[in-house]
Amino acid sequence: MKLTFVRPNLFDGRSFDAMHPLCFAILKSLTPADVTTAFYDERLEYIPLDDPTDLVAMTVETYTARRAYQIANGYRSRGVPVVIGGYHPTFLPDEALQFADSVVIGDAEGVWPQVVEDARNGRLQRIYRQDDFPPLAGTRPDRRIFKGKRYAPCTLVQYGRGCKYNCNFCSIRAFYGTVLRQRPIGEVIDEIKRSRSRAIFLVDDNIFVDIPKAKELFEALIPLRISWSCQVSIDIAHDSALVQLMARSGCINALIGFESLNPKNLAQMRKAWNLKFSDYQTSIKVFQDAGIMIYGTFLFGYDHDTVDAFDEAVDFAIGNKFYLANFNPLTPTPGADLYRQMEDEKRLIFDRWWLDPNFRYGHATFHPRGMTADELTAGCLRARMRFNTYGSLLRRAWAPRTNLRSPFRFGVFLLSNLISKREIMSKQGRQLGSAAPLEQDAACGLALARRPATAKPQAVGVSP
Repeated sequence: MKLTFVRPNLFDGRSFDAMHPLCFAILKSLTPADVTTAFYDERLEYIPLDDPTDLVAMTVETYTARRAYQIANGYRSRGVPVVIGGYHPTFLPDEALQFADSVVIGDAEGVWPQVVEDARNGRLQRIYRQDDFPPLAGTRPDRRIFKGKRYAPCTLVQYGRGCKYNCNFCSIRAFYGTVLRQRPIGEVIDEIKRSRSRAIFLVDDNIFVDIPKAKELFEALIPLRISWSCQVSIDIAHDSALVQLMARSGCINALIGFESLNPKNLAQMRKAWNLKFSDYQTSIKVFQDAGIMIYGTFLFGYDHDTVDAFDEAVDFAIGNKFYLANFNPLTPTPGADLYRQMEDEKRLIFDRWWLDPNFRYGHATFHPRGMTADELTAGCLRARMRFNTYGSLLRRAWAPRTNLRSPFRFGVFLLSNLISKREIMSKQGRQLGSAAPLEQDAACGLALARRPATAKPQAVGVSP
């Protein structure tokens, strides 16, 4: 039996900031040794639809759903069954089953051996459901699946799953509930050692769900002498000793979701705890005094935002010398409370924006109250462009405690900014999925796009 893993891109093109998709290394480790496997990452390469295979497995996020369904159509029109999983199909299994033979709901580890065995015997079920949340001990990603692929020079490692907070724009709580799980610290350290990587990104949604264990992890990281980054909630800044320990263990940068400078917006998104212990300036100083570079993220479109919010956020990010920042339109996604709210209030612009051929990346998906949808789209783009000017780059670079702390840090700062600017320019305003002409395929009742016969790569399409 041959199994093909596919990581779809947002579009039918290449990306410049692709990192290892950890989930496929985990699934590879759970696949029987007598099953031949192949892996294609569309962010790096074309998907060879005509290569013989017995089963295709994809993980799907909301932004990649349209492209994933297009790829699934291409394989299924060739008689190859497709199984998909991930956040999006977990929340919308009925939609996903229109384009796949089987859907995995929830985490895949517990059901994956059964999926493979059923596929081998030709009795693939429509739904596989992981209802509980088993311990994460024993997870050993098989990174050989990434051999020969040119990813960003940073290895992804997961310590835990779940988040103790319940922001209304986020679907993590809907996926994991209130269950918080961490892997044994010894296993995490062993995985980092085996990766032989000096740059690690801990992909946890919130690494501080258990602070005593987080401290234990940081102590264990110190002897490894690696550089690592993570996502953190800004409220940990009230414990300056904890932040200093992060830095001593090798943390050089952290992604922090500031989201808004307006306390009323923070309350609306259920993130008022951002300001629970101190104001933003005090918290930022704690991180920067420890030498940790800050990647700040901001969301726009909440009820108390006006057109002035964009420039205020950019000035804030430049003034505080963030090494990176993102300025995004608030986007309701399935599973999040915000999506249900926007549906109930009839404020969504598209029925299913992720499948609508008229939706463009970076554009508003709903009608905000404090501005028009077009103003939301334009404001976010203008903020991104302002933050990524050469003048901003030079001003932010002059930060001796963080961005200019060492030649290595400055290299990270410079390369990250160049890649970020390139990605913004390449993605903004693009249609999700393939833009190839669609042609109805009578055999499967789905749309199949075909490129000219002289074109070597093949692309597929889907009707929303």
